[in-house]
Amino acid sequence: MLSKLPTNLPPHLSLKFIGIYTKNGDLGRARQLFDTIPEPDLPSWTVLIDAYTKHGFPKEAMRLYAELHKRRIQPDKLLLLSVAKACAASGNISKAEEIHEEAIKFGFGSDLLMGNALIDMYGKCRYSEGAIKVFAHLRVKDVISWTSMASCYMNCGLPRDAFRAFREMGLNGVRPNSITLSSILPACSELKDLSSGKEIHGFISRNGLGDNVFVSSALVNMYASCSSIKQAWLVFENMSQRDIVSWNAIITAYFSNGECDKALGLFDRMRIEGVKLNYASWNAVIGGCMQNGRTKEAFDMLDQMQDLGFKPNQITITTLLPACITLESLRGGKEIHGYVFRYWFFEDITAATALVFMYAKCGDLEHAHRVFNMMLRRDAVAWSTMIFANSMHGNGEEALSLFHRMLNSGIKPNAMTFTGVLSGCSHSRLVDEALSVFHSMSSDHLIEPDVEHYSSMVDVLSRAGRLEEAYEFIRKMPVEPTASAWGALLGACRVYKNVDLGRLAAKRLFEIEPNNPGNYVLLSNIFVAAKLWGEASETRKLMRDRRIMKIPGCSWVQVRNRVHTFVAGDKRNDRSDKINKFLDELGEKMRLAGYIPNTEFVLQDVDQEEKEDLLCNHSEKLAVAFGILSLNGSSSVRVFKNLRICGDCHNAIKFIAKIVGVQIIVRDSLRFHHFKDGFCSCRDFW
Repeated sequence: MLSKLPTNLPPHLSLKFIGIYTKNGDLGRARQLFDTIPEPDLPSWTVLIDAYTKHGFPKEAMRLYAELHKRRIQPDKLLLLSVAKACAASGNISKAEEIHEEAIKFGFGSDLLMGNALIDMYGKCRYSEGAIKVFAHLRVKDVISWTSMASCYMNCGLPRDAFRAFREMGLNGVRPNSITLSSILPACSELKDLSSGKEIHGFISRNGLGDNVFVSSALVNMYASCSSIKQAWLVFENMSQRDIVSWNAIITAYFSNGECDKALGLFDRMRIEGVKLNYASWNAVIGGCMQNGRTKEAFDMLDQMQDLGFKPNQITITTLLPACITLESLRGGKEIHGYVFRYWFFEDITAATALVFMYAKCGDLEHAHRVFNMMLRRDAVAWSTMIFANSMHGNGEEALSLFHRMLNSGIKPNAMTFTGVLSGCSHSRLVDEALSVFHSMSSDHLIEPDVEHYSSMVDVLSRAGRLEEAYEFIRKMPVEPTASAWGALLGACRVYKNVDLGRLAAKRLFEIEPNNPGNYVLLSNIFVAAKLWGEASETRKLMRDRRIMKIPGCSWVQVRNRVHTFVAGDKRNDRSDKINKFLDELGEKMRLAGYIPNTEFVLQDVDQEEKEDLLCNHSEKLAVAFGILSLNGSSSVRVFKNLRICGDCHNAIKFIAKIVGVQIIVRDSLRFHHFKDGFCSCRDFW
């Protein structure tokens, strides 16, 4: 490296030294030398702009071009080509349009080389309309023009248009090359178009292009995406050389096909053969393990990944967070949150949104709000996730408030947004507000309500006790009512003890989903509550005749890194004796505080004392007791249940929370309940 910057050089030597510095990656010195030149020539501008782009500083390249503009210097074709590359790398659409205008202004609008670069630029900026304009004005179109146009469509998420361009290319007598083929095969993958993929494979074989590693990798990925695993394996095995893309593609294929062990075996073989792993490799195997329910292996791979010097990126984070949601592991989620915070992944909207959802699903709505408020920008998915978060915690008013804030911020709601808002209204008895939002979908937002939205409105009316209105709403639905709509009505009939509508709803559910045990149990419970023992017995007999098994209620709580599961009357836990003793002691304190067991929720025909004993052994009470005994300084217990929490357990946990002085959070199949100081966040409405 030269120790002293040369001065007073003639233009051709200045250009030579700038070239030497940029080639060695010393952009700072190259820029210093450039700034000493009173009037740099166009090649000097071009070399430095090109160097900034190649070394990953496209914005600096664009700033340098802006400086050229200020000096009123007219660019030539080579300089504009370099600027187009810089803009492509920066992904700035408005700048791309400016460069396109400049190319036309200086007479390069129909130039083939310039046109191809502009199409590529628009494609990387994901702006197909701009690329179409350039393409249309080209008098001559070569293989690069057609390939760039097809790639642009793919980048813009338009695989059908990409395939149409590929077909038109052939009709215009332009022969595709290996780059064209490796660019268009992903369209077949996206469209799951195995027939067209095989047709392209035939062309590749006939023209001897199969040895190209990019083409072969694209073929592996195409067959894998179309669930043709055997063919994907044959292409992979016959490859003369394999790149990392082909390895990742075949591993992902086996994971997607549910063949987890084969995929992990290939990953081991890949490492044994000395293939250099990249982030996509690790993310493929971590995501594949997660996809197949192999959570432990996913976290083991995360450890191995970090041991080899790979820091988890945004994709790794968003892949792993669902594991914390599935396990309701707030501790694991917080560890990932710490990683996101340290490496400032909040800039990645997908990672931040996944964190919001994780906290909400793990019962920590406060942290969900904190993450949401720290997000630098929010799209429709982020807003909808935060609305859903409040809805699942029963905060209907806050869900509505967020919805209005979303509209005021200029973000357009989507179908999922409205599902979230209606769900929040349902859990907070906001019937009029729900009706207003529902009707605004088509009138104000041009979104036609689908069957899920109609079912949500049935749920709103049913939970509020307006059962006849709910039934009429179902009858007048313009779409075929689903199990969700009839199920909402049947569940409300259980709460509001409406036997006649319960019979009617159950009859329809038995036709729609005859093997769902929950519907039979609900109808039987309605009959038991009405003391219609004969009809209850007939319903249970119908279940037995159809060999339908009732789903047992179970509750679970995580203590440290282990999940402890309980069913009613469970004695399997090592601390069962302590749990039962603790519940007995609590029972006395609860009675003194005014608790009266609600034996209506015991559906067996046994005496009163036995009914009270059965209530005491419900799975959620056992899990709550175990959680309290394992607190170890914590001030809250989080319990999860697969079914709806029973009314007596709900009442009992209010007393337990007050007596013990802790917050107890229970998530049942419907929503979250936050118990504190003798009250529940649902206000006894769920």
